[in-house]
Amino acid sequence: MNNSTITSANVATIAIHGGAGTILRSAMNTAQEQAYHDALTEILGAGQKILAAGGSALDAVACAVSMLEDCPLFNAGKGAVYTHAGTHELDAAIMDGATLDAGAIANVGHVRNPILGARAVMEHSEHILLVGAGAETFVAQHGVELVEPDYFHTEARHAQWLRARDQEGMLLLDHDATSKAAEIAPIDPDNKFGTVGAVAVDMHGNLAAATSTGGITNKRVGRVGDSPLIGAGCYANNRTVAVSATGTGEAFMRTVAAYDISARMEYAGQSLADAAEQVVMDLLPRYQGRGGLIAIDAEGNVALPFNTEGMYRGYAKVGAAPVTAIYK
Repeated sequence: MNNSTITSANVATIAIHGGAGTILRSAMNTAQEQAYHDALTEILGAGQKILAAGGSALDAVACAVSMLEDCPLFNAGKGAVYTHAGTHELDAAIMDGATLDAGAIANVGHVRNPILGARAVMEHSEHILLVGAGAETFVAQHGVELVEPDYFHTEARHAQWLRARDQEGMLLLDHDATSKAAEIAPIDPDNKFGTVGAVAVDMHGNLAAATSTGGITNKRVGRVGDSPLIGAGCYANNRTVAVSATGTGEAFMRTVAAYDISARMEYAGQSLADAAEQVVMDLLPRYQGRGGLIAIDAEGNVALPFNTEGMYRGYAKVGAAPVTAIYK
């Protein structure tokens, strides 16, 4: 997958990402690489199956992101990173492009699948964003599973946090090659931009987007990034595009990056490919924004641009084999 844009014609399609950053080719071995490709392929297949059966884009992205949350290879749900206090704070958002309905939760530490919590807020609440204990209480009342905080623990994430904690004031984004983390993952988990996400268009031309994250290693307790913010890390509108972002959250927030792609398409008449490329390669770097995004329009065109050396990503069109990639 060398191109950042894939064109199609009215084909139900799903795309996913698992974070972006600097690939450590020297650290990658065949088994590691295959594990990531296998995980991405399995998750794309599950979303593809929903779309092939006539299911909604909303169901497809919720399924894909919940599976990404359950996979400890990625920084969301199981395998989420640690805050400075040694706790977990998870965020997620989901948006329906047909109605512009959206739901999000932030700073939760007991919700097994934050994306399902975000959907519960969207479907059962008059609000869009709930945080902390209030969010947990609400989603539990609507059948979303709560777990003890140790559910999210993995040895790799704990070791990563200890390294960051020992370097006063150091924040570690979840994929960029600068340090010793090569032994843990092919994209340096000490600096990997740790977000997961999915976008889809269904057979009815409806779009949806979903984004989830475990945050930044050693972040200040209470920090919220772009992932649960509609228009920054997640956005869907049938008139234009569905977007899920991953990267330096503050830059995506400052530029309202996901919505900016939609605005460029709707008001300036840009193509999906041009809008996504300009936001990721031109706009974000002006504000030290590193990372990437996945985007899809109602015709099934897919864009997967990133301004780092790599991004875990893939897409699957109904009737075709899933395609996955890590490097440029």
